[in-house]
Amino acid sequence: MSSRTYAEAGVDTAAGDRAVELMKSAVRATHGPEVLGGVGGFAGLFDASALLGYRRPLLASSTDGVGTKVAIAQAIDKHDTIGHDLVGMVVDDIVVVGAKPLFMTDYIACGKVVPERIADIVRGIAEACELTGTALVGGETAEHPGLLGVDDYDVAGAATGIVEADRILGSERVRDGDVVLALASSGLHSNGYSLVRHILAKAGIGYGDRSDELGTTWGEALLTPTRLYTTPLLGLTERFEGAMHSLSHVTGGGIAANLARVLPQGSWAEVDRSTWSPAPVFRVLSDIAGTSLESSEGTWNLGIGFLAVVDASSASAIAQALTAGGIDTWQVGTVRLDAVAARPAGEFEQGAKGVDGGAVRLVGAYANGAN
Repeated sequence: MSSRTYAEAGVDTAAGDRAVELMKSAVRATHGPEVLGGVGGFAGLFDASALLGYRRPLLASSTDGVGTKVAIAQAIDKHDTIGHDLVGMVVDDIVVVGAKPLFMTDYIACGKVVPERIADIVRGIAEACELTGTALVGGETAEHPGLLGVDDYDVAGAATGIVEADRILGSERVRDGDVVLALASSGLHSNGYSLVRHILAKAGIGYGDRSDELGTTWGEALLTPTRLYTTPLLGLTERFEGAMHSLSHVTGGGIAANLARVLPQGSWAEVDRSTWSPAPVFRVLSDIAGTSLESSEGTWNLGIGFLAVVDASSASAIAQALTAGGIDTWQVGTVRLDAVAARPAGEFEQGAKGVDGGAVRLVGAYANGAN
C-alpha cells in the first residue's frame, strides 16, 4: 500500500517521521555509552557488560501507564508533563525492590499523529528518564484512526532495572520496631483520576475554570507531575546500607493497601493521620464531592507518594536526608510483629493485589496545617 493510500485511510507516516525528528535530541540526552545504535532502530541495544561485575544480578521489570490523567492533558492541550507521570509510574516501581533502572521503552497510541504533541510527550519522558538515570532506548507511536479520536492518545511504558540478589529490599528484611517513613507526594500523581473527573463533571466544573483555593486553573493543578523518588532512594539505600528494609510506591489502592504489600505476614502497622495534612487539592475535591478524606483513602495517595520501612536507629537520619533533598519525610508509624505485640481490635487491610502480607490501617484524624 502506498503512503498516499495509507494517508487516505487516516495514517500519516510523514507526520510520524516528523515527530521522531522533533524528539531525537531529548531521547539522545538519556543515552550513556552503554546505549548502542542511536534513535530509530527496530530494537534498542544496551551493553550489559556492567552486569559482569555483579555476583548474582537480578533483573527487575515494570510496566504501566498514566490512566485517565491523559484526558485532562488532551482537554487543555498541554502534553509536556504526562511523560514525567509515565516514568514515575514505571521506574519508581522498580526502586521498590532496591533495583537501579537501566533502560525504558514507551508506547503511544493516538488517533492522529500531531508531531509537536508527540514530541512534547516524549520530551517529558526523556526528561524524567534523565532524572532517574534511565536510558530511553526505544519506543513506538501508533496511529489508530477510527479507534481513537483525532485528539485522543494513551501512553504506556516498560522499564528494566538491576539489583544484587542479596540486596533486594522487601518484607523479608522487616523487623519488629521498624519505623514507617512517609515521603510526600507532589499531588494526585497518576491515580484516581476517574474519580476526579467524575467529581468535577458532576459539579459542572471545567478544566479551564480557576480554583481560588488552588491558585490556578483546575487543568493546570491536576496536571502537576508525579514526583520521582528513584534517585534519592537509591542514594540513601547505598548511604545507609542495611537500614532500608522495604519500600512501597503508593499508587492504586492507597496508603494502607500498598504498605501492607511490603510487610511480612504476622506483622501490623497503624499509620497516624495526625502526622500530616493532605494537600489542598485533596481537600477541595472532597469538599466539592461532599465526602470525607477518609472515604478516598483507597483511591488517592492523600499526600504520601512513597513509604519506607527502615531500621529505627537510622530513621531520623534518613528522614532528614530526604527532607534536605527536597522531599518532605516524616514518621507515620511503627511495624509490630504479632508474636511480640498483639494486634489491636478492629479492621485492618490485610495484604493487597494477591500478596498475603502484613496488616495496616490508618488511625486518628488528619492535621489541619502543613506537616
